[in-house]
Amino acid sequence: MAQNQKRRRRKRRGTQGGSIDARRRASRPRSREEAKARARSSRSSGSGRTKEDLPPTWRSSIIRGVGAAVIFALLLIVIFKRPLGVSLAFGGFMLAFYIPTGYYIDLAMWRKRERKRIRERNND
Repeated sequence: MAQNQKRRRRKRRGTQGGSIDARRRASRPRSREEAKARARSSRSSGSGRTKEDLPPTWRSSIIRGVGAAVIFALLLIVIFKRPLGVSLAFGGFMLAFYIPTGYYIDLAMWRKRERKRIRERNND
């Protein structure tokens, strides 16, 4: 005997790229207190590190220094109408100045945040 009813189809779980999330979506919190508790736990057990938490790198300082030196040289050429050679020379000097200065300023700020984070952890 032939089957009359059409079979129910499941919704496709996944993205167009073909990946499927292993974790299922959590149910909604039943109360406001439960929602707050979930938010607190996800905040503390998240990835754990933000970009501010990571120590500075020379690579990031070089990228920032190159960007600043290029902008400085372009400003000298376009706005202040300086010759190309002079502007590039000043840009090179600024590059040599910006890279270590930026790195050591970032390092000092990172160390200050680390000391504060350690103090807060010890006080808890």
